[in-house]
Amino acid sequence: MTSIAPTSLPRRRQRIAAGAAVLILALATGGCASTKDGYAGIAEGQQRQAAEAAALSKESANIDTQATYLGLVDQMQQEGLWFASLAHIDALEQRWGVTPETTRTRAEALRHSGQPQASEAAYKRLMGTKLEAAGYRGQGLLAGERGDFPEAVRLLKEAQRRTPTDALLLNDLGYANLRAGLFSDARLPLMQALQLRPDNVQAQANLALYFEVTQQADQARAFMDASKLSPATRSAVQDSARQLMAAAAPISRPQAQDLQPRTDTPAVDEISTADGAEPLSLKASRSTSLSSTRSAPRGTP
Repeated sequence: MTSIAPTSLPRRRQRIAAGAAVLILALATGGCASTKDGYAGIAEGQQRQAAEAAALSKESANIDTQATYLGLVDQMQQEGLWFASLAHIDALEQRWGVTPETTRTRAEALRHSGQPQASEAAYKRLMGTKLEAAGYRGQGLLAGERGDFPEAVRLLKEAQRRTPTDALLLNDLGYANLRAGLFSDARLPLMQALQLRPDNVQAQANLALYFEVTQQADQARAFMDASKLSPATRSAVQDSARQLMAAAAPISRPQAQDLQPRTDTPAVDEISTADGAEPLSLKASRSTSLSSTRSAPRGTP
């Protein structure tokens, strides 16, 4: 997973990451100034370091609250530390008990660490709780990993009924429709996802994929130009479109129950996004960023 420089992290994460990073930044600031201004920069950096250290100490004292600990677990998962987060979830539940929030984070960590059966069981425990939508979405993503896209569509629709404005979920649903061969059904959720999150690369790529598979090549090209999609992403869109159209070609008026998921399709990587959105997994193991130039667009986490 691409590392994130401390300067790009939210302030709270900077404090948690390391107080020493503040000193490094302060010295770097001083080194860029003139000799006279450099001393002032270092002094200012030292003051900033002291303030950050005090804030770090204060926040460390607050780690005894459940919400703060859960926030730290969420941060670890955002950075891809899935195995480590499982250990902290164990510690969190030992201290404060099991809650829907800890069950959700556990299900996510299990899914991303290659434990689909345990992950599915955890997602199912969210049924009937305030996080039921997350439970349906997680089960839908697992169905996508298995290649059962009609089932993924069904489960993601249940999640979407409960959280209708979740752009990343809509993107997942649209992509699952495409993989299930339900091309016309993909249009609405993909358009909604794009308008709710217009800067999301996954939403852009999946809408371009929709244009390609529905024989709107000119519109797909114009849209990818306007969205400034990278050559690698364009290639992924076109490759995925060819695969989807080849799978649907022998079937007229494709219906979900008539389509069998392709098992000869190469393993699919993911499209990386600036906001760290999690993609719809198509492999049995964890997946989180499209680095390959031959990777297909997909949904989010």
